[in-house]
Amino acid sequence: MEFYNILLNAHKGIGYLEILLVTLFVIALLTTMFGYSGKVNKFLKKITLFTMIFFHVQFIAGIILLIVSPGVKAALSAGTLMSDSYSRFQYVEHPFSMLIAAVLMTVVNKKVKTNPTITLAVVIMGLIAVGLFAFAFPWARVFGA
Repeated sequence: MEFYNILLNAHKGIGYLEILLVTLFVIALLTTMFGYSGKVNKFLKKITLFTMIFFHVQFIAGIILLIVSPGVKAALSAGTLMSDSYSRFQYVEHPFSMLIAAVLMTVVNKKVKTNPTITLAVVIMGLIAVGLFAFAFPWARVFGA
């Protein structure tokens, strides 16, 4: 169980860093789109890359936590995985939303890295990824609300 607690604390700690990176990403994305006429700069490229990397690190740590978690096994055996709102969010909605957000962030990173200008479609994909991240982030557990 020691490995589980270490990984859980790492997953929570990296989540705080991810909030900062996502905030910087949104600011850089909107500033590039509306302030620099869509011309991609080095800051946007770097912040997109780091945001994508941390999305993937968080997702891998989360999948490992999901596999070794005693809670998902208990919810499956009790048959309450989808009927209990906490279990549904924790073990279904959170992982799948984060997976889609990580995939979208990968596509956004590829588009930002290869194109000299940013398009509205890339901005929308980036904002959808951030929206999914914000939806799936456990705000109440992290900040005690």
